[in-house]
Amino acid sequence: MLGAVETRSVSPVFVGRAEELGTLHDALARSREGEPQALLIAGEAGVGKTRLVEEFAAAARRRGAVVALGGCVEIGADGLPFAPFSTALRALRRELPGELAAAAAGQEEELARLLPELGESGTGRHDEDGMARLFELTARLLERIAAGHTVVVALEDLHWADASTRHLLAYLFRTLRTGRLVVLATYRSDDIHRRHPLRPLLAELDRLRTVRRLELARFSREEVCRQVAGILAHEPAPDQIDAIFERSDGNAFFVEELAVAGHEGCRTGLTDSLRDLLLVRVEGMPEPAQQVARIVAEGGSTVEYRLLAAVARFAEDDLIEALRAAVNASILAPAPGGDGYRFRHSLVREAVSDDLLPGERSRLNRRYAEALESDPTLVPADQRAARLASYWYHAHDPAKALPAVLDASVEARHRHAYAEQLRLLERAMELWDTAPDAVRRTLRPVDYAEVYPPCGCDPATPLRHLDLLAEAAVAGRLCGERERALKITKRALRLLDDEDDPLRSAWFWIQRSRLVQGLARGDGWKEIATAQELVRGLPPSEVHAEVLATAAHWSMLHEPGPEALTAAERAVEYARMVGADDIESNARLTLGGLMVDAGQIEAGLTHMYEVRDEVVARSLASIVGRSHVNLPSVLEGVGRSEESVGILREGLRLTGAMGLRDAEAWIWSNLAESLISLGRWDEAVEAAGNAQRRGQTAGPHGSGANSLAFLALARGHVPEAARHLAEGRAAYGPHDPMPQHDLPVSCLTIAVAVAEGRLPDARAELARTLESGFPPGTQRYAWPLLLEAATAEADARALPAARDGRAEALDGIFRTVKRLTTNAPVWLAHERWVRAELQRAEGLSTPDTWSEVVTAFEPLERPYDLARVRYRLAESLLTGGGEDERDRATELLRLAHAVARHLAARPLAESVTALAQRARLPLAPVSEPALAPADPAEALGLTSRERDVLRLVAVGHTNRRIAEELFISPKTASVHVSNILAKLGVSGRGEAAAVAHRLGLFPAESLIPRPAG
Repeated sequence: MLGAVETRSVSPVFVGRAEELGTLHDALARSREGEPQALLIAGEAGVGKTRLVEEFAAAARRRGAVVALGGCVEIGADGLPFAPFSTALRALRRELPGELAAAAAGQEEELARLLPELGESGTGRHDEDGMARLFELTARLLERIAAGHTVVVALEDLHWADASTRHLLAYLFRTLRTGRLVVLATYRSDDIHRRHPLRPLLAELDRLRTVRRLELARFSREEVCRQVAGILAHEPAPDQIDAIFERSDGNAFFVEELAVAGHEGCRTGLTDSLRDLLLVRVEGMPEPAQQVARIVAEGGSTVEYRLLAAVARFAEDDLIEALRAAVNASILAPAPGGDGYRFRHSLVREAVSDDLLPGERSRLNRRYAEALESDPTLVPADQRAARLASYWYHAHDPAKALPAVLDASVEARHRHAYAEQLRLLERAMELWDTAPDAVRRTLRPVDYAEVYPPCGCDPATPLRHLDLLAEAAVAGRLCGERERALKITKRALRLLDDEDDPLRSAWFWIQRSRLVQGLARGDGWKEIATAQELVRGLPPSEVHAEVLATAAHWSMLHEPGPEALTAAERAVEYARMVGADDIESNARLTLGGLMVDAGQIEAGLTHMYEVRDEVVARSLASIVGRSHVNLPSVLEGVGRSEESVGILREGLRLTGAMGLRDAEAWIWSNLAESLISLGRWDEAVEAAGNAQRRGQTAGPHGSGANSLAFLALARGHVPEAARHLAEGRAAYGPHDPMPQHDLPVSCLTIAVAVAEGRLPDARAELARTLESGFPPGTQRYAWPLLLEAATAEADARALPAARDGRAEALDGIFRTVKRLTTNAPVWLAHERWVRAELQRAEGLSTPDTWSEVVTAFEPLERPYDLARVRYRLAESLLTGGGEDERDRATELLRLAHAVARHLAARPLAESVTALAQRARLPLAPVSEPALAPADPAEALGLTSRERDVLRLVAVGHTNRRIAEELFISPKTASVHVSNILAKLGVSGRGEAAAVAHRLGLFPAESLIPRPAG
């Protein structure tokens, strides 16, 4: 047996690392202030990363922190999906069971994919949001736990991490914003070669200013001396330190090994390499201990005791004695959970594993696989499938390996570990031809393949190679490996050239369409059209319904019109016939939007509301997200902004709870648009910023940038507007043009060019847009664009330099106006506004024309637009008008000025002020020498009739109900409401009611609604 010094190969004295430990303690202190900290600890193998983490963890615990450790698990060359996070969450559950349960409440099904102890994980179709949803819920879970406790999550050996673990870690580092939380990870820097999968992640994290990286250097001679003294418990001789320092080059682990070897009488120069030195230490143990070490080396990072016993086949006393010898020799160590063993350092494990003979390695893997097959409880349930697949694969037994690898791929898919699923499916395809036919004939699609819809074939039909290609294509798309997925679809379609299977071919073409769009290599229509041709004339099926639904959705975004509407109707019909509920719900959302575009507003909205209610009741996360994006967008498109805001607020609650981060970002971007319409601009700035911060894709970022550009321009900040416009244009890119992206960018391009004095550039952008045309259903984007162009021409009417090209621009606008749809009051109002600007551009503007425009906008609750047209009406009245016209113009300018000041719309405010000064009109009411009125309503300048209207607004009455109460027309009621909002300096009815309540304008009993009639 080895002497007592052998148990002290680790120095009891923590040597050096004062600066690094100080950085970690600083991060812990910052986290206590609610600022999450992210750190990477890099260093070569054996340099002391684990010891540093252990020292920091002990210090953090002494300061009251909860520490959760997790290590990346290596089995052969394979990493277990999410292994370090599962281990860390288990540690948190042990330490804070109540807090974790409360933080996970309502999302146990999703989070069980990482922590099976939470219950059964959810089932259902897998989509692009699945993995992102899991990641977002994990981030929220950690933030909630860390709200009441300082938490340290330490993940070791990131160089072994599976792709899903790397993606989740990157997500946390990017998105954690609150909580007393420290997340740190260690990795071997000397293992990160140019093609190592960790390298892209490290490059990404280097760009994040919130991530700090610590590089552990080797020890100096002085530090080596202190380390050896701690191991030997006495001061070593200088020549011994010189020899060890020279031999180890300051690597802490090799210092330990050389110190122990020297104490045992081995010469430090005995072996040709340090790797051999490690094997000499192993070979110094008794033979049974060496045999156990070889078994553990091939079993993975950690081997459970019962599994080890089943593989070693020793008598229990002999096994324990062999383990004791290996532990005393500091070769093996008990695993942190106390249920198994691992090598004290991975370098020793690698040396022992590399020393195994090929046949010996295969035999050990077979014994592991047989033991696990015989008793599946030998390893944790969430590791069983992956480890069995790895053991059989490395045992070189295709007959056993193929089913095991397929089982593991299903488990990976179930956990949203799509990168690992793809790797396992590629391994299955590698094994396919070498596995016996008898084994392949026993495999069934129902057990291993779910992405390709059931085709009505006999359930006994064997699994096909094409089924594996289908699974791999979808797994590649969902994990972001689109290039690999595209190659898989090409391979599948080449195989299908020799088969008469149009449905499966069409399905693969739809996958290619999504991949082409995702890779920014086109808009995907060619692939969709090919799929449509393949299913044309075939009986209804789920594939057929999906092809039609995909085509309809694409057309809604790119080329809305009658053909898109027909495709959506057929998609709904086919999906309903074959019972494809998810496809039907998506198709009905598309159909509803297209019906609204076609003028069937109420019918289309009814479809969309029904789908929203159904998917919320069924908790269909991906369609919940889409319904709360599309429905409010359509409402905003027909001018129902207040209604849109209510649904968007509810959508934020639902998508936040479900972890639908990108859908949440889209909702924020749509909310910004509706808040702009309602004149709630400061809220809109916040919403647009949230869209950009929360978005994982380009769309919300581009839309948020557009909203910020509009607001900056309306507030007179032209350079800022130009910067946001450039951001929006860059976010969308040129590869997949859509009217909903391109037309707002063109509108802003015209507006910014005009603001910068570049009218020719604005005209060029208008000409380009008019040449492209406005597809049906794009009037919500077309009218504002035409308005910007027409206003620019009207403003430039007196400029001689603007004459060239003027007639062409006006003619183009006028011809487009005649063709464009006005299917909602808001766009009818815009049509009148554009026509009024065209008349102003010709010098033909009249008060009657502008009065009609003002009347059209008064009921719409769009204060900025109303203020702008009131300004134009006042301008028209003052051109040759009498005293009555001057009084009316004065009131209009006061109302417009109040709104402009409230919105901080500086250009409009300056224009109103300049016009009032030229006409010598006071913007503030002339005060009369009298005592201040005791009545707040009188102090606000409210007339008796406006006071009556405000009382009913405070009750919550609509304009129609107010009109009935006061025996006036709804239009007159609307005018009174607009005047009241301006006098109170507010932008909406709710704010007006709040002011009335705050000032006590009405006794409580007067606000009790009276029964109608």
